[in-house]
Amino acid sequence: MTGLRAWMIQRLSAFFMLGFLVFLLAHFVFDPPRSYAAWRAWMLSPGVSVSATVFFAALLAHAWVGLQDVILDYVGPVAFRVFVLAVLALGLAALGVWFIGLMWSGRG
Repeated sequence: MTGLRAWMIQRLSAFFMLGFLVFLLAHFVFDPPRSYAAWRAWMLSPGVSVSATVFFAALLAHAWVGLQDVILDYVGPVAFRVFVLAVLALGLAALGVWFIGLMWSGRG
């Protein structure tokens, strides 16, 4: 992924992540949860859990585009570059699966 598409993914993901972090900060400053149960109920509310999932997806996309550019610029041999990109993709996919399991398994 190169060019305008990569640039747009970087900017849009950064913009969404900044907005979500400002929202979290404002929530914890003005209405902090008083207990773990209150925090868990807030995190499992549909709006927050969907927003957190989109945040993590944006974080993974942002990391992929940025690290891909670094790898393409600094890893020389093509075979090793492909290997490093594959390891990166598998690592980010594993993080995504872990987060989905974490966020969406606690609904019982």
